[in-house]
Order: sequence, then C-alpha cells, then structure tokens
Amino acid sequence: MNAVPAPLGSVRPAGYVYDRAPMLVYWEMTRACGLACRHCRAEAIRSRSPEELDTAEGEALLDQIVSFGRPYPHLVFTGGDPIRRPDLVHLVRAATARGVGSSVAPSATADLVPEILAALKDAGTQSMSLSLDGSSAARHDAFRGVPGTFEATLRAARWIREAGLPLQINTLVTSETVDDLPAIHSLLRELDILRWSLFFLIGVGRGAALREIAPVRSERLFRWLLDLAPASPFPIKTTEAMHYRRVAVRRMLGAGLDREAIERSPIGRGFGVRDGNGIVFVAYDGTVHPSGFLPIPCGNVRATSLPELYRSHELFVRLRDPRQLKGKCGRCPFNAICGGSRARAYARLGDPLESDPLCPYVPPAGATAWGASA
Repeated sequence: MNAVPAPLGSVRPAGYVYDRAPMLVYWEMTRACGLACRHCRAEAIRSRSPEELDTAEGEALLDQIVSFGRPYPHLVFTGGDPIRRPDLVHLVRAATARGVGSSVAPSATADLVPEILAALKDAGTQSMSLSLDGSSAARHDAFRGVPGTFEATLRAARWIREAGLPLQINTLVTSETVDDLPAIHSLLRELDILRWSLFFLIGVGRGAALREIAPVRSERLFRWLLDLAPASPFPIKTTEAMHYRRVAVRRMLGAGLDREAIERSPIGRGFGVRDGNGIVFVAYDGTVHPSGFLPIPCGNVRATSLPELYRSHELFVRLRDPRQLKGKCGRCPFNAICGGSRARAYARLGDPLESDPLCPYVPPAGATAWGASA
C-alpha cells in the first residue's frame, strides 16, 4: 500500500528538507565536449549550441543564485566540458565576486592545461573534479571513447593538485566497472584527492545502453565501502545510491551510536539530499531540472527565477516531501534521510515518486522513524 500523498503546500516533516535553497546548483554551461563517453548523460556534441545561456545571461543566473539568500548554494560549472566556454574564467570570477563558491567539472582533454587551471584558481575556483572509470587505460578509455584519456586524466590530476586545487574523482558504477573498484581505489591512493564519488548508473542519455548492477550487488558494495572507509586516505560518497545511507545508519546504530552522533557524521551531513531536494540543475539553454539525471523540465531561468522554480514548482515540492513517495520508499522508515533515487525511479518506471528499483530493502510492517524502532 502506498503512502497517502500530502496536499501540495501542506506542512511537511521537519528535518532533511531543503525548501529554502538547494545545497548545490549544477549549471551545464555547454554540451560541447571533446570526448565521446558511453554513459554521457548530456549526450555531448562536438560544437557549442547557439541556444546556450550567453555571458550576460550567465551573470543573471549568478544573481538568481544570490537571491536564494545566505548561505548561498554552491555552484558547479559542468557540461559537456565547461572548458569549451571561453568565458568560464570570467564567470567563475563573477561568482566569487558575489560570494558564491564554485567548482568546475572539466573533461580530461587537450584543452585542460596548467594555464587554465592557474587562471581558474586565481578566479576563485574552490575545487575541481575529474572522472576515472577504470584502473587501466584499456578499461577507462573504453568508456571515454578517446584513446589516451586515461593518461590525460592522471596528468590533469597532478596539474590540478600542483595548482593548489582540491580534487574529487568521480567513478561510474555499472556491471562493467564494479569489479574494478578495488583497483581504482588503490590507484587513487597515489593521487592526493579530496574525495572519491561513486556515480551509480542512471539509464539516461547514452547511459541507457549500459547495465546497472543488481540490487543485491549494491548492498554488498555498500558493506565493502563501509569496511574500506576507516582506512581510506580520502572520504567516499555515493551519487544516485541514496540507500547507502540506510546501510550506513543501520551499521552505526548497531555499533551503539545515537541519532545525534550519526547526524553529525560525514554521512549524516548528506541526509535527505536527492534529486530536487538540495539539488537543482540548469541546462545549457536555461531549462531547469530537479537534477541532471532527472530530465523533467520545470521552467527556464530566462523566464522565471531559479529560486521561484526551485521553491514553488509542483514537481520540486513533491520531491521534497517523503510522504509523497510510493511503494516501498513511501513505507520506509529511512525515507527522510534517503528518499531513494528519484532519477532512477523515473528512468526505469516512468514516475519520479515510485520506489528506487536499485534498493532491495523491504520495510518491516509497522516500522517507524529510523532513530526509533527502525
């Protein structure tokens, strides 16, 4: 039996609901990219589109982010490849001048050189990310579609750290990459990174041709990550695998930690964040989506301010209310901290409020909030 949906505009449960502002704004500056990745969400193309927000519109978007109020969301300049935008450094500097912190997610191509990294650091970039989807050139380059990308990524990682910028490494989790994750982790130990983020496949864009791991395999992977974390020289997080939080919380509860201690932990600081709740995505042409992996258009920043769309659009309001969730997710005692991948529910089932198909957990009858009898 599904949870009964609450009327729009009604009072929602306290905690883990990002009604006022998102934590992260992702701006897809361009779809242009020099790679041809098999899993590309954006289905990137070689040339820039005339429909992109121009520099003035980009500055207007920065003003809209400021209008959320303090603390401002963190802005991620992404793509395609944001390095393909000649005004990237200018816009990073403009964000910094407004007090908006930002990160850049470039592609490892010949365009990513030490000079641009120094300019981005000087403009105020706070961190960068690169993708590494295999522990060898054969594995990684097969995903990226361009020979030499593995070596280019390792070289760029060194340059980014030499520029004094913290570096996050993103790794795609699919049936093809999952067995290589231990070897990738070993490789990353040599790179002095800020964080390792595992992106669990969502079947959108070109990624629709790839295979996700099985639900039971995801649980085994989570247990491995929790075993690995204490000795890892860098934190590990998951993206579009929110049920990792459930596995982590149950382990911490079993170890005797109370709710307050769990909420203060690194995992606890991500509680509740999911597509449309703490995250918003602005496409190259200004279209607003709950996330880059949940491509349901909810308006355009050229016509309506980002805060208005994020705070008031019906889909965002529903995504932020765990009582709107259906099936197992609607009954789950962990749905306020997890909420499941709304993007995967939409990609697989056509309904962003349905249960996350990757989560195998069956809530027990009569289960209450996770800090109580969960």
